[in-house]
Amino acid sequence: MKLYSYWRSTTAYRVRAVLNLKGVAYETVPVDLVAGAHMTEEYAELNPGKGVPTLVLDDGTVLTQSLAIIDFLDATYRTPEMLPGNAAKRAKMLEIALVVATDIHPVNNLRVVGLIKERFGADAEDAKAWMQHWMVEGFKTVEALIPGDTPFVLSDTPGLADLCITAQVVNAHRWDVDLTPFPKIAAIDKNCLAIPAIEAAHPHNQPDAKAIT
Repeated sequence: MKLYSYWRSTTAYRVRAVLNLKGVAYETVPVDLVAGAHMTEEYAELNPGKGVPTLVLDDGTVLTQSLAIIDFLDATYRTPEMLPGNAAKRAKMLEIALVVATDIHPVNNLRVVGLIKERFGADAEDAKAWMQHWMVEGFKTVEALIPGDTPFVLSDTPGLADLCITAQVVNAHRWDVDLTPFPKIAAIDKNCLAIPAIEAAHPHNQPDAKAIT
């Protein structure tokens, strides 16, 4: 299978981590978002949303949206599970994951930041303040929701919420968000990166990675 990915994309990071944890072989196809590679007609035919990740299965099936891709992978490759079988725990895992995936990430997306610069005249400092504000607000919720009695969100192994968290922490570091008020989040990120499969999925370790700026 092929994973269309951008090294710095937090959504692609989530999928790379799941593929690695489950031991699924895949080919990375870099899509340079900064250069606008996702806006070409050819890529739009593959992914009408013009984003990453896009997973193309061996039979030609195309999947988009990171959580949908992860759901497919979890149903197809059963271990390790990303969502618990217990209904209440599954809901709790999704609850925390969705705070990151639907409350934080969409307003921190590259296209949103570009629009507030273009349409509303935001400068670099304005954009940074925007990014920090929404991450801090979301992290406050996540921190409160994490039980904190296990190394990862709900158990001794990482699940969907853990991968959403550690991917978002990459952006937090990029935009100088202080994690001191969020010790549970910081601990989960540390625990995730101690796992080679997740560390290998980190943006810094991707074939298309550029110097961090």
